Amino acid sequence: MALQSVVSGFGLSAGLIIAIGAQNAYVLKQGLLQRNVFVIVALCSIFDAFLIGLGVGGMGYVVHAHPGLMAVVRYAGAIFLVAYGVKAFRAAWRGGGHLEAVEQPSRSTWQTALQVLALSALNPHVYLDTVVLLGSIGGRLPWPDRAWFAGGAMSASIAWFSLLGFGARFLRPVFRKESAWRMLDIAIGIIMLSMAASLLFA
Repeated sequence: MALQSVVSGFGLSAGLIIAIGAQNAYVLKQGLLQRNVFVIVALCSIFDAFLIGLGVGGMGYVVHAHPGLMAVVRYAGAIFLVAYGVKAFRAAWRGGGHLEAVEQPSRSTWQTALQVLALSALNPHVYLDTVVLLGSIGGRLPWPDRAWFAGGAMSASIAWFSLLGFGARFLRPVFRKESAWRMLDIAIGIIMLSMAASLLFA
């Protein structure tokens, strides 16, 4: 039963986290630039693990009981995503986005950490996936299967962010071209604005 719970948690978490979103787009871009990749991967994984633990531990039911909490995060997240999306479109418009042109200057570790935390904490989809959905499913399991489920879900998050962040380097030859970088910035802008719209008009 323990193995079944681990596999179930891993599979469900992987299915949710692999979907294209603001967090994944940011990790991919920074992985291409090779900027503070370890910090980004670690923070994204830790944040997800923390929320999964809260959800499986019963926080998912609290969120359901207080929808006002999600409303605050939803509007704050929409504002942040719009700003980030506009920034991506501006980068695509200005050009000069081939890999050599954007490698310097690099953000400080603290700046990167704050941006990752903002992108994660102000994204209601993260809470819906981890706290609400994974929490509502894993929270129904008895102990210790609940813990095994959470461990599997956390493992999927760590594996995915590591693959995305550290594996992006293999795409660097493609992004030596400015056109490829423009397309990435446009795609990121579309993702950010689409997510903001889904938050505001859902």
